[in-house]
Amino acid sequence: MGRINMLGYLGISMLINYGSALAIRKFKIKTKFLTALPIIVNVGLLLYFKYMNFAITNVNIFFGKEIELKEIILPLGISFYTFQQIAYIVATEQGNLENNNIIDYMAYILYFPKLVMGPIIDPVDYISQINQVERKKADITNITIGIKLFSLGLIKKVLLADTFAKAVSWAYTNIDATTAMDCILLILFYTFEIYFDFSGYSDMAVGVSSMLNIDLPINFDSPYKAISIRDFWKRWHISLTKFLTKYIYIPLGGSRKGIIFTYINTLIVFIVSGLWHGANWTFILWGLLHGLFSCFDRMFEKLEERVFMPVRWLCTFGVVSVLWLLFSASTVEQWRTILFKILFMQSTEVSEGMISSFNLVENQFLYNLFGLNWLPTNVRGFNMLIFIIVACFICFVPGNNYRNKDKLSIGTLVVASVAFIWGVLCLGAESTFVYFGF
Repeated sequence: MGRINMLGYLGISMLINYGSALAIRKFKIKTKFLTALPIIVNVGLLLYFKYMNFAITNVNIFFGKEIELKEIILPLGISFYTFQQIAYIVATEQGNLENNNIIDYMAYILYFPKLVMGPIIDPVDYISQINQVERKKADITNITIGIKLFSLGLIKKVLLADTFAKAVSWAYTNIDATTAMDCILLILFYTFEIYFDFSGYSDMAVGVSSMLNIDLPINFDSPYKAISIRDFWKRWHISLTKFLTKYIYIPLGGSRKGIIFTYINTLIVFIVSGLWHGANWTFILWGLLHGLFSCFDRMFEKLEERVFMPVRWLCTFGVVSVLWLLFSASTVEQWRTILFKILFMQSTEVSEGMISSFNLVENQFLYNLFGLNWLPTNVRGFNMLIFIIVACFICFVPGNNYRNKDKLSIGTLVVASVAFIWGVLCLGAESTFVYFGF
């Protein structure tokens, strides 16, 4: 029932935003106040639902207060649809939208494939697409591409992301008993979990949209192939990077006011990105550190270009992975404790609980089918090793699914068919997405 009640807040937000957009266009009212009002309402609702209890908790800690926390249910997708409301208002104010049809507006805000996890779409591009007559007819090629992408995204999520999530969950449940090697694997497994989780969702969203003749923008471009933190942010969650650049970095002055302000603006954008992801000091620290590394990249760009490419890649992947741990850790102290466990390296043994997280029914079925039962019996952690190899191959070797979406062949048909069937069979348990919490 709580979730149903949240529709009321979304409705109020949409009413204010659409009313303001209508006034700006219909009555040619172009005051800064009218543009600022819905943006303030959008940000205000986001701050209340997402950060009110975080603020109360910190006031209680730092000022010795005993303010009672509020019972707040976070509306699903509020982080994403808030940014899209802002984009719509700004596009209207700038005169980039040809009309303010309420159906177009509602379709843009409530379009289900991207509602809760993005990508963040430009309103001009989306609304122009849904009004093109040729897109209102079924296209067998787009349907085929959509099924292919949806299937590949589904298997990423339910087989890879969810399996790595089990190992991550085991590690945090038994954090005091984990070894240094367990903690190293925890970092690696969460790095794979968040990638296959979010990338899988994005593939499915693009796939469903393709079936409906809607082109969503690319949101991932093989991010773990990045050779610097700046390069990583050109590849990971591309739509968020573009939004923050357009609506925060550039209005602050971007790189036009000298190198010092460039660094300051970069840090502000990344801290906002961290806060946008979650109300916890772990997210703030994550954003701050990414901002600092981005500044270092810009500062030492010429020097980095002389470094052997694989070394640059390894350093980037290592930094990204260690910082991802802040997303899964409940506190900064827990993150620090895990890193110190690794630093002291008191045990290189992998716990049985970590290994058993990868013992799936599907694995045993394949071993029985091909007579390979001797492999997991004689090689400790064989299933875990297979998942690591497969994950590394997908992340580091083939081209991006989005860029290869138009490549259709018998091979891709077979792979997509197997992925879809296997993905559906894996849906026996509840499966949640990491970014649902953001």
